[in-house]
Amino acid sequence: MPKVSSITRVLEIIEAVSYASKPLSPLELSQELDIPKPTIHRLIQNLVDEGFVTVDIGGGIIPGKRVRNLSVELWQQRQFFNERQMVLHKLVEEIEETCGIAIPYHMNMLYTNRAQTSLPLQIYLPVGVKSPMWCTATGKLYLSQLSTTSRNKILKGLPLDKFTKNTITDIDALNQELDKIAETGVGIDNEEFISEMVAVSVPVLDKKSRYLASLYLHAPTIRVSLDELMTHVPRLQTAAQDIQALVYELQN
Repeated sequence: MPKVSSITRVLEIIEAVSYASKPLSPLELSQELDIPKPTIHRLIQNLVDEGFVTVDIGGGIIPGKRVRNLSVELWQQRQFFNERQMVLHKLVEEIEETCGIAIPYHMNMLYTNRAQTSLPLQIYLPVGVKSPMWCTATGKLYLSQLSTTSRNKILKGLPLDKFTKNTITDIDALNQELDKIAETGVGIDNEEFISEMVAVSVPVLDKKSRYLASLYLHAPTIRVSLDELMTHVPRLQTAAQDIQALVYELQN
């Protein structure tokens, strides 16, 4: 059997941690990657020191700042950014409301793509803006996709500030809302982030049906009600599938 280089092992650790649905312990990584325990501990410590992975409060290994930043940069690579924009512009032409894509970034949602409606009354949340997780359609959708343990860890670390009279700040009530979203697969913001704005979102998934991003649609309530916005969910889901196809090409 050929000797595996340290570089290969380091990349395998980063890959395993990035793809894992939960934080992995050093022992789990050792067994999964067939790396001796003393070696796995040494490599993990090096990766922690360099910021590629970090250790969560339960002792599990999760992606670090440098891996998260790299994932955002790859997601924003010009070719794939432009292709996603084409999907969004087509969607806006049909629905005539603003749509875009947001991804989880640290403890916020980061807007990475956006196509603006041409209608006169608009809500401006440009690419690069970060929004809270607990009161946006995109963030609530992301939280709904997590395991109960991971979700509760994040919720306990969020400030849960009240942005509007509709913002849910009670953890139990928020968990009930997230459970409903997990069942429907549709994130909802009923004037919870910005007064007189409603939004819906659907997930963009990878080849293994894991959450990658939230595709959203929002509008001012003076023009569209939440119920009316919900009628566009099937079209939003079709657009999400088109974006998923672009992701699959990237993964091949």
